[in-house]
Amino acid sequence: MLRAKGTLLTVDLSEREARTEAIDDVLDSFVGGRGAATKLAHDRIPFDADPLGPENRLYLSSGPLQQSRMSFTGRMNATSVSPLTGGIRSTNAGGYLSRNFVETGHSVVEFVGESDELLAVHVTDEGVEFEAVPDLEGATVSATTDRLRDERGLDAENLVTVGPAGENEVRFACLMTSDTRAFGRGGLGAVLGAKGVKTVSFAGDSAPAVEVPDVQMEVHREAAQSDDLMKRQGTTGGTEFINDEFSLPTRYFTEFTFEHADKIGGDAVEGKKYKRGTCSQCAYGCKLPTRDEETGLETEGPEFETVMAFGSCAGVGDIVDVMKSNDLCDEFGLDTISCGVTVSAYLKAEDEFGNAELVHDLVRKIAVREGVGDLLAEGVDRAHDELGVENWSSKGLEFAAHDGRVIHGQGLSYATSNSGADHMYSEILGDEYSGELDPEGLEGKPAHLVESENAAAFKDSGIVCAFSSDYVTPERLEALFDADHEDLLAVGARTVELERHFNNQRGFDRSDDTLPYDLPDFEDALSKYYQVRGWNDDGTVPESRI
Repeated sequence: MLRAKGTLLTVDLSEREARTEAIDDVLDSFVGGRGAATKLAHDRIPFDADPLGPENRLYLSSGPLQQSRMSFTGRMNATSVSPLTGGIRSTNAGGYLSRNFVETGHSVVEFVGESDELLAVHVTDEGVEFEAVPDLEGATVSATTDRLRDERGLDAENLVTVGPAGENEVRFACLMTSDTRAFGRGGLGAVLGAKGVKTVSFAGDSAPAVEVPDVQMEVHREAAQSDDLMKRQGTTGGTEFINDEFSLPTRYFTEFTFEHADKIGGDAVEGKKYKRGTCSQCAYGCKLPTRDEETGLETEGPEFETVMAFGSCAGVGDIVDVMKSNDLCDEFGLDTISCGVTVSAYLKAEDEFGNAELVHDLVRKIAVREGVGDLLAEGVDRAHDELGVENWSSKGLEFAAHDGRVIHGQGLSYATSNSGADHMYSEILGDEYSGELDPEGLEGKPAHLVESENAAAFKDSGIVCAFSSDYVTPERLEALFDADHEDLLAVGARTVELERHFNNQRGFDRSDDTLPYDLPDFEDALSKYYQVRGWNDDGTVPESRI
């Protein structure tokens, strides 16, 4: 089976030293990306680690496709114990980092310990340098890039950076790369910030050779020639369809449709798009560089989830206001979903829906933990009681836009996900939106969900973009990785199972696989899901399987 090549680099921030070791056995079994990082995290992070303590570890990892010429491969993985959920969390980001990362000769980089002063860590194929950067304390993401560009000749595509939110340990702070691309959910920016690292750079010319089959060029050619709506409007292209036919969570999940969806949806975003945007090696080009001529505001996005979180969920119906929220989150290093939903919870508590000026002020306060921002920086799960609102989170992670009250398989997915309310943990929502699965009810869906979670985990190990499904089909995945589809799904299954086992050791079980709303026959479907996976009915993994 095709798998990543390269070593594991361990960066010890306490001792200011680095060491390299081979991990061929891990890569043989888990391919790369999320799978490899999950295996290492499971075996190396103490089960009782404080997510913001020195004993937690943070992994950045690539897969074999990051050394291809294929579209949909400009992505990387990050894995750690989440300060938001308390469980293991993997997230990935696009942009241009991945090719610079593999040129260091490493397939995984692991950060351990913590620094007693703010650092920039420079990783090349010749070694690791630790640079004290006290002048960057409190700097925004783009200001950090400017400093590294001016003094080191590095650019945004070389960097993984935490903004002020990460330094202040906001529980949903992001790792940012290429200035506007986020390792978004779960607060891994706070993990790196707690370790005293402002930014990490990657550069070199030592990528190990990986032979990727010629089918990569078929995918690349079709991606270049396609005329999908998503190439013009990104994920916002479905906003009005979802609002009209399913549900667009509105005013902190109290309503199912938003009367101003057309003002923040795909056409509105496309109207602000001023150039083409893409990721490394990708001819598909679905990114959204946007600009408002009247105010001069420039950002990238917003994508659909941000449109929901800072638009409909907050009761804000002006695309420029949503663009501003998006830009602030990028600069401060904040997950737009968790931040927008948490801000919306505050708007609900104060009866301030639609107050865009207050929204922007709250984002700033969250990033620096000022005033009420200190409470909101903890996220909905920890703040909802004091706010007096419903807890719209699962396992501590704020809900995404795809409403499990309407597409029930996605609701089950939110409950079973080891990451909490993560719409990317499985691919089942697409099957319900398309009509391949009846959106209502859970009959027959547990087995489908298991396969869908496994498929997503494998793609995150490969690593291939989630938006590639029409081009990187199961048959093409088999050809690319020189393996049967069942063998690919088995890699995903092992990854999901290790995540679940790690979380079990931290106290997670069936009682955590819950939702803040009822679904028909939910408990029976949950038991069936565990049965299909071969797990215990209490949601734990038998030790014999590890």
